[in-house]
Amino acid sequence: MMNAIEVILLCLVAQAAVTDLAVRKIPNVLVLSGLALALILHLLAGPNWAPATQWLAGTLAGFFLFLPLYLMRGMAAGDVKLMAMVGAFAGPWAVCYIALLTCLFGGLMALGILVFSGRCSDGLGNLWAMGKPVVMRLLGVPLRNIRLAPGASVGGMPYGVAIALGTVCFVAWTHH
Repeated sequence: MMNAIEVILLCLVAQAAVTDLAVRKIPNVLVLSGLALALILHLLAGPNWAPATQWLAGTLAGFFLFLPLYLMRGMAAGDVKLMAMVGAFAGPWAVCYIALLTCLFGGLMALGILVFSGRCSDGLGNLWAMGKPVVMRLLGVPLRNIRLAPGASVGGMPYGVAIALGTVCFVAWTHH
């Protein structure tokens, strides 16, 4: 049986997914209220500061797991903040699993979008343009970072949906 924290988390990520699909944005008020609610629920769960440290560790883990993707322009800031909120509810270890499931769903969604839009070759070209400097640096070749040309993006994706799917799957997996 799911506890209150999990039910509230699922409601919040479902709302984020619906909003991301509808307006391609995850509202800060949703994320901030979720963070506050998670902290309150964690503090109510225990008499000491351990739940608050769990909240903080989960928030930071969720944030820093997706921050590199934001810095590489692979996702929007709202997605990073949403994953931080998920971490605030789930804790640092669970958010790692949720992030892994989210990346799996996000990759499948991205492939579907590329296939159905007919832009697979453009997507592969962008992936090569972004990945080549990293590979060359790993091989010891000093190169500058090359930015994609404006308009080179093959489209955005409502990643809040992937985060919601990853969260739902993790919660379902822990209760099977």
